[in-house]
Amino acid sequence: MKGLILSGGKGTRLRPLTYTSAKQLVPVANKPILFYGIEALVDAGIEQIGIVVGDTKTDIKNAVGDGSAFGAKITYIEQEAPLGIAHAVLISENYLGTEPFVMYLGDNLLARGVLPFVKEFETHKPAAQILLSRVPDPQRFGVAELSGTTVTRLEEKPKNPKSDLALVGVYLFGPEVFDSVKSIKPSARNELEITDAIQDLIDRNLAVRPHIVKGWWKDTGKLKDLLDANRLILDTIDRRIDGQVDPSSRIDGRVVIEAGAIVKSSVVRGPAIVGSHAKLDNAYVGPFTSIMNHVSIRCSEIEHCIVLENSEIFDLSNRVTESLIGKNVKIYRQKMTPSAYRFMLGDNSEVSIPW
Repeated sequence: MKGLILSGGKGTRLRPLTYTSAKQLVPVANKPILFYGIEALVDAGIEQIGIVVGDTKTDIKNAVGDGSAFGAKITYIEQEAPLGIAHAVLISENYLGTEPFVMYLGDNLLARGVLPFVKEFETHKPAAQILLSRVPDPQRFGVAELSGTTVTRLEEKPKNPKSDLALVGVYLFGPEVFDSVKSIKPSARNELEITDAIQDLIDRNLAVRPHIVKGWWKDTGKLKDLLDANRLILDTIDRRIDGQVDPSSRIDGRVVIEAGAIVKSSVVRGPAIVGSHAKLDNAYVGPFTSIMNHVSIRCSEIEHCIVLENSEIFDLSNRVTESLIGKNVKIYRQKMTPSAYRFMLGDNSEVSIPW
């Protein structure tokens, strides 16, 4: 069995961060989202992995390399435009051949990996196995309708969903799916929809097996979901202090302080992670916060946030919460007369200022 990871989307919902970086490389608990998918496939015994890439292919290739660091062999498959998940399957046929495969959307996270689903697929050998999760907002997703344990219908982002069962971003297919992706037509948004391809399998009376996922699943395309995923993964870490922590600092609970980090006169309350060569000085880092490498926080408070490399936060009078802060960002308070705000912000930025 081979793996196929999709990493070609533009990440419009995470702009402006994704103007300069692939959405699949945004870190969760200080690890790029894409790495979790690769590791999940390798843990399931799948070492031959194709990654579908688009405009951000250079970033993806530089981060992942040939896959040897993960115990995998990576092949890159270029997609000329984001023309849909089924299109990504279509252009991957030469790589996948006649082998069954697991398709994993590169910006998704699944709590328990994919090994149980691979075993189930190998036992029953359906044409497709789809993972489903109950969601409060099914109109955002592909939705499945079931009759008992039989999948009867699928619809992509329905205006009036007839089910709350969303397709999780992990699919298992046999080679029968290639005939389906070749027979369907582009949707109204000019994409080849994977829901249409799976519906074609159903219409041809081929077995499509559903599995309702227990445990959490996150599509990290939106800020809230990204922060939720960060929280859920941080909640699984073990305490480890490899950096320098002075006697006037306090480290509470499950906290990781990476080698080279320096913590002075500060409080870090877990679960949280502080990356290598980060510096905390007279700072408070609250729960569910991921601080990447070479970040500096001084005389400021932060919690439930993700802060990327080489950013600086200092001398703030209010706590920073529920924020995603990109690379090389500076946030600081400066004494000015008259009092004023001064910004340099990219497209689609959002700034919240307390009264």
